[in-house]
Amino acid sequence: MSSINVTRSILPPIDKYIEYVRSIWESGQLTNNGPLVKEFELLLATEFGVKHVVLVSSGTVAIQIALKALGIEGVVLTTPFSFVATSSAIAWQGIEFDFADIDAESLCLSPDKLSEQMSPDVGAIMGTHVFGNACDIEGIEKISKKWGVPVIYDAAHTYGATYKGRSLMAYGDVSILSLHATKLFHSVEGGVLATNDESLAKKFSYMRNFGFASPEAFQGVGINGKMSEFHAAMGLSLLGNMSEVISARIELVDLYDSYFYEIEEVSRPVQSDHAISNAAYYPIILPSETAVLGVLKELECEGVFARRYFYPCLTELPYSRKSDVPIAEDISLRVLCLPLYYGLTNEEVVKIVNCVKMYFSSCLSK
Repeated sequence: MSSINVTRSILPPIDKYIEYVRSIWESGQLTNNGPLVKEFELLLATEFGVKHVVLVSSGTVAIQIALKALGIEGVVLTTPFSFVATSSAIAWQGIEFDFADIDAESLCLSPDKLSEQMSPDVGAIMGTHVFGNACDIEGIEKISKKWGVPVIYDAAHTYGATYKGRSLMAYGDVSILSLHATKLFHSVEGGVLATNDESLAKKFSYMRNFGFASPEAFQGVGINGKMSEFHAAMGLSLLGNMSEVISARIELVDLYDSYFYEIEEVSRPVQSDHAISNAAYYPIILPSETAVLGVLKELECEGVFARRYFYPCLTELPYSRKSDVPIAEDISLRVLCLPLYYGLTNEEVVKIVNCVKMYFSSCLSK
């Protein structure tokens, strides 16, 4: 019995990738802002509708560079319901962070809770578009303007997702995209910084390359956060097929929804108004942690491997402040991401749904 994992990386036709790799042999440039990286940046900037895209080695490095370039002082107020890198990247920079609770429906940072936490000590707001679902962008922007602090969006999951007809990457002072292999669209490893601020984009460019302004001069402090030509080649190879990939994933989401609609024990995050999903993940919310563990066991017996994502709540990190975020703590115990990837079959979706049904049927019979 072959296993069904929570995700599976897509790969381009190998001939297409080799064509880009051949161009690397022809140019002789393997890294250091080569022609493929530059091409990839221009194409993504056009797609996202932003003035500047800077490619780096990972989404985590992108967050670190954004924080450094913005010169953040004080506390970063962020969400406790996100991947660990959202918080660890802040801590790694030696910057304090604190949490505001999430909205119980969208699972994104709540502007109401955010507003309650704001103070003169807050130097920036970092929201996560959870599972590619848009934050309350207007609500967060209103707070950022009132307090005069920048907004960084951890938009790691958002490739192909839109809000009011624009890419989610077009919002905030800076938006961060992950291009890790597990993401819907990837370059094996990589990250994106997107901004309309030219001065920030220049900082991103030298900060990713040790601070070099020219071969013999330094603009400022930097790290080695560059993307190689081979990683750019993978991203470029996949770009042309993404509308087909996203459409197929949306069909799978619709299929899941058609079955789960009748199971009262299963609920789903609510899509933000004016947002169009990219079907990055398929999260379900169950009545209790006991139910999550039971469904996981039922699935694993059939060779299906779901994921508790995001779990644990980031308040549980040893370097986190113990914040009052009951909604995030509750959701993190009850959320489960089911398999969703390009190539997952309708029959496999039915098998997964039947496992969930089986668990709740067995509970009723006890």
